[in-house]
Amino acid sequence: MTSMSPLSAESDGVVPLGHGVYQVDTLFHRAHFDAAYLVVDDGHAAFIDTGTGLAVPRLLAALEALGLRREQVDWVIPTHVHLDHAGGVGPLMQQLPAARALVHPRGARHLIDPSALYQGALAVYGQEEMDRSYGTLVPVPAERVVESEDGQQLPLGQRVLTLIDSPGHAKHHHAIWDPVSRGWFTGDTFGLSYRELDVDGQPWVLPTTTPVQFDPAALRQTIARLMASQPECMYLTHYGRCAPVEPMARQLLGLLDKVETLGLRLRHAPQRHEALKQGLAQIYRASLLATGSTLPGAEIDRLLDMDIELNAQGMGVWLDRLPA
Repeated sequence: MTSMSPLSAESDGVVPLGHGVYQVDTLFHRAHFDAAYLVVDDGHAAFIDTGTGLAVPRLLAALEALGLRREQVDWVIPTHVHLDHAGGVGPLMQQLPAARALVHPRGARHLIDPSALYQGALAVYGQEEMDRSYGTLVPVPAERVVESEDGQQLPLGQRVLTLIDSPGHAKHHHAIWDPVSRGWFTGDTFGLSYRELDVDGQPWVLPTTTPVQFDPAALRQTIARLMASQPECMYLTHYGRCAPVEPMARQLLGLLDKVETLGLRLRHAPQRHEALKQGLAQIYRASLLATGSTLPGAEIDRLLDMDIELNAQGMGVWLDRLPA
């Protein structure tokens, strides 16, 4: 499976998580913010999420560090087509001759023709940020794109992964269950959890409401479906393998309730966007304080600055979509 020891792999930017699962930091935005995963079993491999196109050299280096040939990668599986998860699929596929891209059916057309995806991200981030952080989007040939199905069983070596439809963050989102490690690759459906915000080694998690398809009711249903498998861990794109899962789920759902209540209260407020940002920052600070965090408020705000901005934007889209 690998010609290198775990320590050698880790020194090359690959973190072994056990059970043939490896984490690669894409270095998007900052270190320990955006992860891609490599699952290896009996000489077969799959990437789950890729980061942006700028991360592709790191993903290829991960294969080399593990002694894997590029031909051994069977699948590239973005959890959804937001660019911090799927922007690297096109250029990565160009380097993996045997791989196919497995994508949610609502997202497949955006891999084949990423122009609308690019324009949507451009509207949110602006040209300067697109050039600095995302790079060029590369189409994936239609014949190499496979649409996933809810409940799909996907053999990979000796293990069988399962994919489920997982809306709430995005309608084009699926989650991937690994029965060997008993963990879900959750993309953005199980929130965000950064190691800098851990409290006594325990992960703190917040729901992500980024544009444009946040749906709190659907997200609750997805979280319940994930938890029904009694997972031992969650593999978050933002960021890393997280456990224990039960307290994370309780915290995530509690914060989701608070975020939804905030949005409904501010639905028609003047200067709503700024009010949402301030309200979210207060919710996050209070939650961290309640868990025993000793981080200064200014440091919390710094670490969550981009998330607060994007979450407020996404909540605005959600609120505007509600019936009058």
